[in-house]
Amino acid sequence: MSAQAFDVVVAGGGPAGSTAASLVAMQGNRVLLVEKEVFPRYQIGESLLPSTVHGVCRMLGVTDELADADFPVKRGATFRWGGRPKPWSFSFEASPRLTGSTAFAYQVDRTRFDEILLNNAKRKGVVVREGCSVTAVAEDGDRVTALRYTDADGGEHEAGARFVIDASGHGSPLFSSVGGTRDHEESLRGLALHGYFGNGCKRLPEPRSGDVLNVAFDSGWFWYVPLLGGLTSVGVVVRGERAEKARGDREETFKALIAECPTIADLLSEGMRVTAGQYGELRIREDYAYCQTTFWRPGMILVGDAACAVDPLFSSGVHLATYSALLAARSINSVLAGDLDEKTALTEFEARYRREFGAFCGLLTAFHTMTGDEYPEPESFVDLAAGVSSGEAALAACGGGTAAPAEPMFPGGLAVSPDGLKWLSHEPKEREDAR
Repeated sequence: MSAQAFDVVVAGGGPAGSTAASLVAMQGNRVLLVEKEVFPRYQIGESLLPSTVHGVCRMLGVTDELADADFPVKRGATFRWGGRPKPWSFSFEASPRLTGSTAFAYQVDRTRFDEILLNNAKRKGVVVREGCSVTAVAEDGDRVTALRYTDADGGEHEAGARFVIDASGHGSPLFSSVGGTRDHEESLRGLALHGYFGNGCKRLPEPRSGDVLNVAFDSGWFWYVPLLGGLTSVGVVVRGERAEKARGDREETFKALIAECPTIADLLSEGMRVTAGQYGELRIREDYAYCQTTFWRPGMILVGDAACAVDPLFSSGVHLATYSALLAARSINSVLAGDLDEKTALTEFEARYRREFGAFCGLLTAFHTMTGDEYPEPESFVDLAAGVSSGEAALAACGGGTAAPAEPMFPGGLAVSPDGLKWLSHEPKEREDAR
């Protein structure tokens, strides 16, 4: 087994892995990223939030590249939900934390978006090895000390590091090594069946043509996401008996569910489902709502779907992935620089990540129990739906919007450095004044 040494080793090259790797490498640290696929590759989760586009991606230095990719602009979302017979919409510009120039996101082709982030990691100095499968972590007592993986030729390798980041997704072969258990949210447990439709699919009227449309019906709910080149991502989340049927004949189940939802059936009436290439398969994702009882142990951190995941109703997947990667990178950068001890830094990481995850879980639970004309409180709802409810300047003051000052999020907790890449020990103002 060949051996190498790095400061940080990252398992997984999706948005969580490439973001964490880049932000750590930007501080001059030696970083290895191991990815089982060879990019470009397919991935679901096309709808982004402003926090990712104008916050994390700004820090990564890829905002111009995203703009040049000509992805459809997403200015909010539209719902046919609850007891309201007509669709209702919200706009990101309703958040006081966003300016007009940052009150939007993109509907991205994840093949292209993820490749942009991974190539950026390479430019930042990250050593990237694609076509390599992670197998295990190595331990020395209570501490994780290395990542083991095999290359495309079957060669075995061990990469030692101060930290191993598991960003290898919901199917991670490593997550259990952190300890604890993966607890599933029973009220949100179900199955998502999704595919793609080509030219001919209808769009919402302007200025909502780039919106995500989410439509509730008796068996569950549909997402309808407009993508580049007339492509549309269509998925249905179902539970109970319908979920059992979807495990059988996917084509017939998908057709029957579309027919059961008149709004979606009308939008697809002139479109044909793509049946070839990377978009041709009807795919299933099960048990997407869960949370690990612990997110880290000495030398190892879980980010993105390796740690937790929620129902995709509010397009929070990439936001939670990139935000957790940012939090983890701050912690690692602070420890490697000798500014903080590992427990202090990673306790802050976990507390902030759980707060963000919990906020989306709470909103989802409320939405799935709506039966009448309830409507969420506009400002707080839009802040969360835009990914800026934390008030972090790194996410919310993107482009000049107002944000809370760099104060600790929790009593006795840490503040954020001006560049957003580290934690700072915070001294209460009254103590400063007494000096």
